[in-house]
Amino acid sequence: MTLLYHAYEMTHAAVQPLRLQSDALRRFYRSAFNPVAYTPAGKAMAAACEVFENVTRRYRKPEWGIDETKIFGLPVKVEPEVVHSKLFCDLLHFKRDESAAGKRYDPKVLIVAPLSGHYATLLRGTVKAMLPEHDVYVTDWRDARVVPLMYGGFDLDDFIDYIIEFLQFIGPNTHVIGVCQPSVPVLAAVAAMAAADDPMQPASMTLMGGPIDTRRNPTVVNELAASRPLSWFEQSVIHMVPYPNPGVMRRVYPGFVQLSGFMTMNLERHMDAHADLFRHLIEGDCDSVEQHQKFYDEYLSVMDLTAEFYLQTVKTVFQDHALPEGRMMHRGEPVDCRKIRKTALMTVEGELDDICGLGQTEAAHDLCVNIPIDDHYHYVQPGVGHYGVFNGTRWRTEIQPRVREMIRTTDFKRRIQAKPARIIRRVDAAE
Repeated sequence: MTLLYHAYEMTHAAVQPLRLQSDALRRFYRSAFNPVAYTPAGKAMAAACEVFENVTRRYRKPEWGIDETKIFGLPVKVEPEVVHSKLFCDLLHFKRDESAAGKRYDPKVLIVAPLSGHYATLLRGTVKAMLPEHDVYVTDWRDARVVPLMYGGFDLDDFIDYIIEFLQFIGPNTHVIGVCQPSVPVLAAVAAMAAADDPMQPASMTLMGGPIDTRRNPTVVNELAASRPLSWFEQSVIHMVPYPNPGVMRRVYPGFVQLSGFMTMNLERHMDAHADLFRHLIEGDCDSVEQHQKFYDEYLSVMDLTAEFYLQTVKTVFQDHALPEGRMMHRGEPVDCRKIRKTALMTVEGELDDICGLGQTEAAHDLCVNIPIDDHYHYVQPGVGHYGVFNGTRWRTEIQPRVREMIRTTDFKRRIQAKPARIIRRVDAAE
């Protein structure tokens, strides 16, 4: 199980001398003092070295790069800060500068990022769109290969525990958004809190492109997960983290394995993109080069998942369909979505989603039968795939405004419902 990961690390080490040579050549052919740099051959050599550097370097965790937002058209500084830390996740709060915006009482929103290979920074566009009118928190998951084995494991039950703990930490009237894979643990966490009558139950939950019931319009990803026994996944994709990583000997689903699977699904498109990069570098098309770099800096930055979390998710969500079947358990207790009564539910799907087919997320409404009918919301965005559900132009202009409206409506209903109780108490006190 260790050999593939070792081969991956050794390949990176072996290619390092070539990278150094390539970097020296690139500098030589881009030097303003080199006459060859202005020739077609010189530009082609510099571009080839640049492409080689892109496809061979190790991509680290990207920066959030969010240091400002606009409130009523005025620029407001934003500072991401870790407000609560766990072994496998940090709770990030995007703190807005009150000296510029004034004291605001915007709805608190917890965005639960996917733990599926990419870093939470994949939701940069999601966060940016929510910041002007919401107090935003995000789960920033930690790469499993940097967590020492001595600290124990992390599975789906732990994921659910983290969500519950974060909601309790943020406080009452929080709105939670589960993006893609976390839709299942978010729904399970809210059900567990409802069963315990937890006063910190979220005011609303929004599930976006999540695999609540993968039997509905199954995709290629769903069919692969269902067609193989769990032992096949354990033998084929689970490996041990090699030395000198801090998590040495930890069993993980490596990010580079998952990334290779994603890239082979659209290999021709990725090859064309790098061919275009080569051409744009020669032409000096800086805008196109920058756009390419931004996308692939995020796309090629991957993290490892713990083996127990990955395998439990495959079995529970994609093979046993435990949640829609009513057989999902959390810490020995059944996950009963019928217990949810106080949390509004919104589901969002993309018409062209090839990861979570249409209807898979909407299935949550059939499970949460005791949520009042006017607290159910469902929206399908035409013309977008999986990524477009939470990022891009359609997210900013069409999806996010609907999520915002649902959150505001839910808060308004809660305030209206709370007023009669206060009036009655005053009358009783007077008597």
